[in-house]
Amino acid sequence: MNVLIFAESSEGNFKKAVFEAVSYGKQVAEGGEVVALCASAQMPSDDVLASLGTYGANKVLKSAIQEDRPAAMADVLASAAKEVNAEVIIVSNNYNGKSIAPAVAVALDASIATGVISVPDTANGFSVKRGVFSGKGFGHVALNGAVKVLAITPNTFAIQEGGSHASVSDFAASIGANAYQVKSSSIDKVQGKIPLTEAELVVSAGRGMKGPENWGMIEELASLLGAATACSKPVADMDWRPHEEHVGQTGITIKPNLYIAIGISGAIQHLAGVSSSKVIVVINKDPEAPFFKVADYGIVGDAFDVVPKLIEAAKVLKSAQ
Repeated sequence: MNVLIFAESSEGNFKKAVFEAVSYGKQVAEGGEVVALCASAQMPSDDVLASLGTYGANKVLKSAIQEDRPAAMADVLASAAKEVNAEVIIVSNNYNGKSIAPAVAVALDASIATGVISVPDTANGFSVKRGVFSGKGFGHVALNGAVKVLAITPNTFAIQEGGSHASVSDFAASIGANAYQVKSSSIDKVQGKIPLTEAELVVSAGRGMKGPENWGMIEELASLLGAATACSKPVADMDWRPHEEHVGQTGITIKPNLYIAIGISGAIQHLAGVSSSKVIVVINKDPEAPFFKVADYGIVGDAFDVVPKLIEAAKVLKSAQ
């Protein structure tokens, strides 16, 4: 089947989620054509675009837009889907993807599934597995439309290399008059940190740290492990940490290989954003903390005693490498 992947770029480059989506699309296509579309105001070079062939794309379409707005990207993606007769359209289930996927589904009268965590089962129709109830369960969803839109969960599918460079061509699409109506007064971008949505290791902390002045040990541990830092909602609300580090039901949903929670009780709202982590380690001095019920490993102890020991152990391990 023909597959179209939305390849979202950032400052002229692609992030890990794009390589995951293209690799996933190659599996879904089952020998059909795999096309990637990049619609951006800061278009990557042709060499960068062509490199998506390494992950399975046969061709890459590039479409310059005025501003990187989800509505404009959705218009271009829907037009490209018609152009290449795509049966399946794949986007990453990230900030922009959550806006783009439903808009494209409406434009194409397509079936849609978000939060997808499996390759489609086509033995009897077309169905996918997705997380439901804030990660507390799984659902198998049948998509019966002629066109399917899949928003896949980041950090779920392996990146597979082995293809050659893809062909690159321009694609002109008509963009609706309302695509640029939403304006941003300013955009603050985090620099020099591992994006939480792409991090395989995350060190997170909560009110048990007692104040922002004690976050040095959290950052040091994360740096030694090559991890991203995160926090609970109360910590962000009190301005101890920036809001882009807030993980949970009302913050960012993540799926790292390892999530270390320090001084976080584990309220249901927080668990909703991290429960899909492959391994959860909890450090809390309260043995009755709810987080211990879902943890793979737990340490009952004061963070101010435990974390410095972890830092020293990490230093020893790093020096031995």
